Amino acid sequence: MVNAVELLLAAAPLLIAGILLVGFLWPATRAMPIAWISAVVIGFAVWGMPIDWVVAASINGVITAFTILWIVFGALLLLYTLQEAGAFDRINEGFSAVSDDRRVQIVLIGFFLATFIEGAAGFGTPAAVVAPLLLALGFPALAAVIAAIIGHIIAVTYGAVGTPIIVGIRDPLSLDIYREAITAGGYASVAEYSNQVAAWAATYHALVGFMMPFIAVLMVTHFFGDDDESALSRSLEVAPLCLFAGIAFAVPYWISAWYITAEFPSLIGSMVGGAITVGLLRAGYLLPNSHWDFPPREEWKDHWVGTIEPGSNGRGATGGGQQMSLAKAWLPYILVVVLLVITRAVDPISEAIANPDYGVQIGNITLGIVLGWDNILGTGIDNSIAWVSVPGFWLIVPAILSVPIFGMSGGEFKSALSETGRKLVSPVIALVFVIAMVQVMLQSASAPASIELGMIQALAQATANAFGPAYPFVAALIGALGAAMAGSNTVSNITFSGFQFEAAQTLGLPTQIIVGAQAVGGAIGNLVAIHNVVAALATVGLVGQEGRVMRLNLLPLIYYSVGVGILTTLFSYVLFAGLF
Repeated sequence: MVNAVELLLAAAPLLIAGILLVGFLWPATRAMPIAWISAVVIGFAVWGMPIDWVVAASINGVITAFTILWIVFGALLLLYTLQEAGAFDRINEGFSAVSDDRRVQIVLIGFFLATFIEGAAGFGTPAAVVAPLLLALGFPALAAVIAAIIGHIIAVTYGAVGTPIIVGIRDPLSLDIYREAITAGGYASVAEYSNQVAAWAATYHALVGFMMPFIAVLMVTHFFGDDDESALSRSLEVAPLCLFAGIAFAVPYWISAWYITAEFPSLIGSMVGGAITVGLLRAGYLLPNSHWDFPPREEWKDHWVGTIEPGSNGRGATGGGQQMSLAKAWLPYILVVVLLVITRAVDPISEAIANPDYGVQIGNITLGIVLGWDNILGTGIDNSIAWVSVPGFWLIVPAILSVPIFGMSGGEFKSALSETGRKLVSPVIALVFVIAMVQVMLQSASAPASIELGMIQALAQATANAFGPAYPFVAALIGALGAAMAGSNTVSNITFSGFQFEAAQTLGLPTQIIVGAQAVGGAIGNLVAIHNVVAALATVGLVGQEGRVMRLNLLPLIYYSVGVGILTTLFSYVLFAGLF
């Protein structure tokens, strides 16, 4: 057991990160190196971790960070390539041409397009892309940001082709202390267990998140409509469309999580649900009886708009978007789905692209189709990057193929590459240090140390004991707190998946139910994640309204957190006990 002082010190790296990020509004590039240093000092001086273990744990974190960054690089390169080609403008036009009613546009662009971008790219990209698209259609800047952030939340758990599950759940729980408990629980591997976590997370999302299109519409019509109109009545006019859209997304999304893989739920839900909904709208079904728009421009409040005037395109994408067919504009993303399905579903291919034997071994380091370091500094810690198997590679391939598909010039592709590089600078620093910090905290349980429990274990047990039987209700809120601080579902999962696993074990609760709630909580936290909010506001020229956005988004955050908390409690004590 740990005493109160040791428990406070175990929490210190997380507290320091939270205070600097939220309290002082420091960027993660400044806050996370300090949080990592605190973890290193506490691990070495208080937990008694040998210095080689501290360094090895940090190196392990760096390797994991570059796995994420490889995915982010591919996702952003494809995104900016399509923007340069004009394909993204064409995709947006295809949605907006269905109806000029702002409520319908929120459903199609703020929900379906945002969830698709989340599934393909993640890491704050949807709001930063969709908000300026809505602004270009004539939305007030603040309304565009609100709609974009709320609309994509249900997809975040499976963003960037499943990165929050693959890197955020599976990798941290691959440590021996968790793997042994998982296999003892009847699972063949940690991968099988993480897929089960993903399936339960989809269940939470489907049962709560299908309402998000309606909530996004209600928020926009209430806060950005005429004062003499009822926001509820305006929203109820499109309730059939909103509920149908939510269910049309949730059903294939849920089926994908349970029966296909954790990488595709958001992509499949948005593509299938979006296609069905657009088809019905084009056929004349589900359209509202009356038309709704924002008040006249001269009546807008000052804080609704920023430096970019609504109705103008602030992104500057080039290319013949007007003449391009929708099928051609969507082709690169269709290629992404096809390539990912083939490289995951065809066993000979999936095994070949992750085979470390296709390379050379130099001591403990592998160089080839897999880049790895075994037994880092003699600690027994291993890590690797299967860079061809990781989704990042299969996002880069369609990005390169987009050059001949759209007839792009070398300068246009170079521009997309440069923009991708600029966007990666801050994430590199933030991710390297936050994951290195988490790995030091996690490895404190495995390293020869003076304190028996690791930092995460100690925190988990103390939290579980403090909340007792009520713990399932707050499990998702813990994940939300992590995402709100770090701005990432993946980082929240890396930080707290082991914590949640330990807490569930301490209380005798089904771990997959609790860790599943963590995965959902990490998505919920994106509603108020300062990094995502700042990025979205910057794209519409409205930097400085972060507090207003976060306050407004507390409303859907409370709805989602309470809903998931109730479901987690029911699944833990009623449904799970009865079925299993």
